[in-house]
Amino acid sequence: MPPDNALLLRIADDLVKHGWSQQDVFLPQELTLQLAGECRARAAQGALTPAGIGRGAAMAVQEGVRGDRIQWLEAGQSTACDRYLQIMETVRLALNRTLYLGLEDYECHFALYPPGAFYQKHLDRFHDDDCRTVSVIVYLNDAWLPEHGGALRLYPGGLNGQDAQDVAPLANRLALFLSADMPHEVLPSTRERLSLTGWFRRRQRNGF
Repeated sequence: MPPDNALLLRIADDLVKHGWSQQDVFLPQELTLQLAGECRARAAQGALTPAGIGRGAAMAVQEGVRGDRIQWLEAGQSTACDRYLQIMETVRLALNRTLYLGLEDYECHFALYPPGAFYQKHLDRFHDDDCRTVSVIVYLNDAWLPEHGGALRLYPGGLNGQDAQDVAPLANRLALFLSADMPHEVLPSTRERLSLTGWFRRRQRNGF
């Protein structure tokens, strides 16, 4: 079942006003459970690998900066993943229709943070590539409590800003933000932390 129009309009309005949006109860509950199970199954099979910093030849694993393990999604891998990708296609089309962002595709991966893992403050857009436009995270953590930690911490004021907004990684919670403008970090947690993390991308502009 695709997101309703009211939710899609709230997302667009939040991005315009604040540069980020948090929406709860985003996916059907059974789909959230299926995706969480698939993430854990892939991890148990050794399919999730340590995430790197940078891209191309400059990519390197630095667990002192980023400690999650990931695997990219591709169409046709499973029914649950295909349903998720179809839902995100609905969101992509809605953002283009309302905000004229020119989003052409969506890329995403499962992300598993072991207990104690974190990701230091950063921006999602690369210095030499401006394709990533809207960052998207959907959380898959059932029965998450405040004492578990693991919040996504956003800095709407910029890299040197002191104001912060914390988003707890509750199951079925959606967080979106503008990739070029929103510094963020992932705080350590006391239990395994699962998500689907991705980006709506536009065509690369001249000069990059």
